[in-house]
Amino acid sequence: MIPLTPQDVCRFVGGAPCDVPDAGPVVTGPVVTGPVVIDSRRAGPGSLFAALRGERTDGHRFARTAAEAGAACVLAERPVGVPAVVVPDVQRALADLARQVLARLPAARVVAVTGSSGKTSTKDLLAQVLAAHDTTVATPLSYNNEIGLPLSVLRADERTRFLVLEMGARGVGEIAHLARIATPEIAVVTNVGTAHIGAFGGADAIRTGKGELVEALPGGGLAVLNADDPAVMSMRRRTAAPAVTYGLVRGDVRAADVRTDACGRPAFTLRHRGQEAAVRMRLHGAHHALNAAAAAAVATAVGMDLRDVADALSSARRLTPGRMEVLRRGDGVRVVNDAFNANPDSMRASLAALASMAGHRHAVAVLGEMRELGDQSPGHHTDLGRRAVEAGVRDVVAVGAADAALISEAAGRAGARAVCVPDGRAALDVLADWVRDGDTVLFKGSHAVGLEETARRFAAADAPVGEP
Repeated sequence: MIPLTPQDVCRFVGGAPCDVPDAGPVVTGPVVTGPVVIDSRRAGPGSLFAALRGERTDGHRFARTAAEAGAACVLAERPVGVPAVVVPDVQRALADLARQVLARLPAARVVAVTGSSGKTSTKDLLAQVLAAHDTTVATPLSYNNEIGLPLSVLRADERTRFLVLEMGARGVGEIAHLARIATPEIAVVTNVGTAHIGAFGGADAIRTGKGELVEALPGGGLAVLNADDPAVMSMRRRTAAPAVTYGLVRGDVRAADVRTDACGRPAFTLRHRGQEAAVRMRLHGAHHALNAAAAAAVATAVGMDLRDVADALSSARRLTPGRMEVLRRGDGVRVVNDAFNANPDSMRASLAALASMAGHRHAVAVLGEMRELGDQSPGHHTDLGRRAVEAGVRDVVAVGAADAALISEAAGRAGARAVCVPDGRAALDVLADWVRDGDTVLFKGSHAVGLEETARRFAAADAPVGEP
């Protein structure tokens, strides 16, 4: 975060000072030097607290708490009794502030990532690879919406050379809005799948929405496109910027000869312009090879040597909880917590990873419902139950209501021992009877199902000894 006076904040967001010491023609007061936060519990010395109004609570109620914790100023829609900049709409002001701050960081190159799946993992890899080249700031966790993206931008300062931003969407126009806050110089599209297809309204709308990122590129920008996905490659026509492609089968940068070890960690040969470099990743799941190729395409485009890229990919670690987080319990049970979110495409990748990790050992899948699939939801859940058995899973615990029942019914018809339970607590009761020493257990479902916490509780049922 660059230092900002209350006067700066007022000017950037079109706000008015309130309860700021010595407010007048020249606004003075504490300088904002810390992060911008929306949770008063995260406020600290020099921070700026944005008092957002939500469905469950109103941030204005916690303005004084934030100030007592050291917040220099509050962004609010009404006077709150502590130094504040008052605006008509805090969320809009947050976007304006991010846009204005980024405009004052001309050395920061914005690298934006979108796609139906894989965007968080690709963003995390990019953050670590580019950090080996120059100072990099990246979206934390999955802060990829109209609130999280401005917060991510506002973490940058004068030292930042790469600003890696994840951009998510649940409808047409949302990525275009995010790109107006932070115009990308490099745009990465991982794939076009079925995530949020119900919210978008169909596959064509998803393709339109994801393509808004490349449309936002300036003529001197760069589109980084998945050559193995025809829908992504069709976006090449939607920008005047040049393109670099990546993939497993084709592309300017390729992850070739992908294989996995006994823990499901991929190794491959990175190829680019006649050069080759070996990569052996620490992350779990063969799907990370494609994510790595995307990161390598960006890194080589900004001037990194292929061998340096391969070294950075080989040392990259998991940054976001609930994304292929693997623990081995003291009783030998391997726990795979991939429950941060789910859609049909990511479910297939997780089941493939489970099969690779389990090998000849027993595999158990705890599968939560996938949300926002619209009219296609029943078919996708039925397909998931069948695919789980095809991947070698013999025990399936489906978690949720009607759609979860479709998972268990399809898995049962395909020959698995399958049951449907209403929640994570009931799933734990089933696992207590089903799981034996040496089994591998996958937890995967949409965030609203809450299987992240279920996975953590299951892993803690016996003293974990850490990642394998």
